[in-house]
This record gives sequence, structure tokens and C-alpha cells, in this order.
Amino acid sequence: MDSLIVAVAQYLPFVIVAVGAVVWLLAPRSGKVAMLVEGAVALAAVGVLILVAAALHTDPRPFVVDPTVKPLFAHPADNGFPSDHTALSMTVAALVWVQRRTVGAVLAVLALCVGAARVLAHVHHVQDILAGAVIGVAAAAIGVLVWSLVSHRLPARLTGQAPSAGPAQTPETAATP
Repeated sequence: MDSLIVAVAQYLPFVIVAVGAVVWLLAPRSGKVAMLVEGAVALAAVGVLILVAAALHTDPRPFVVDPTVKPLFAHPADNGFPSDHTALSMTVAALVWVQRRTVGAVLAVLALCVGAARVLAHVHHVQDILAGAVIGVAAAAIGVLVWSLVSHRLPARLTGQAPSAGPAQTPETAATP
């Protein structure tokens, strides 16, 4: 059972990112551009949010708090708040959810499984996982918000959207300066 916990805690985030990449590859052009921009912004946001949260709150890892607790895999004895693995996994899940609701929901459950496995592996507390999940969703929301603010300003050929025709011109309005 320990091997399964370690595998989920350490390697499932890679699977989540890989599924996100497949969703991106299968998306239409407009979805690809949106996911690319949203992902880049969300990645920056998740990094900043993790740093801010860690600066505001310190939560020693379970094996630091209680030396009799042995982690299931080697881990530095640094601040465990928030869970980076959960935050990144949840960011990908939330971004995928915008494009493909069912796949995104499954990835969100898997992201929570990553967090649960990290608790079971004795490298995080539950509050670290909850904070990571909230940060991941917030980072994805920031990415989606930025895309919604800039997408209409980009050329239609870049976004894959049909160009807007603008107001229809009549012969009378076309001739007036």
C-alpha cells in the first residue's frame, strides 16, 4: 500500500499535466490559444500565490513536528504550507475544466488524491492540501480572467475566432465622411 501512496503522491501530478496536454492538443485552434495564455498566466499566478502563502503561514511538515513519524519518501524538512503538488495539479484540472468539464472534474478528483496521498505519506498536513487546492483554483481563475480581458483585442487569426464584421454600412453612411 505504501508504494501506491508514494506513486500517487509523487507521480500522479505528471499524469494530470499529461492529460492536460492531450486536451490542449485535441482542442480547436481557439481553445489552444486560450489554454496557452490561461496556462502561462496561471503558472505565474500559482508560483506567486504559493510564495505569498508560504511567507504568510508556516506549517512544519508532520515528520518535523513529530520525529517518530517517518515520511514514506525522502523530503526536505522545509515549510509544508501550501502543497505545491496539489496547487499545480488543481491548476491544471481547473484550466482543463474550462475546456472539457468532465475531464476537468476527473482531474480535480485526481488532484485531491495527490493531496490525500501526500498526507498519507506524512509530508503534508490537511491544511496544506486545502490551501494548495484553493490556490490552484484561484490561479486558474486568474488565467481565465486575463484571457477574457485580452482575447477580444487579439487578431482573429490568432484566436481562431471569426472576425467581427462591425456595423453594417449602407450606401448613405459609406459616402459620408
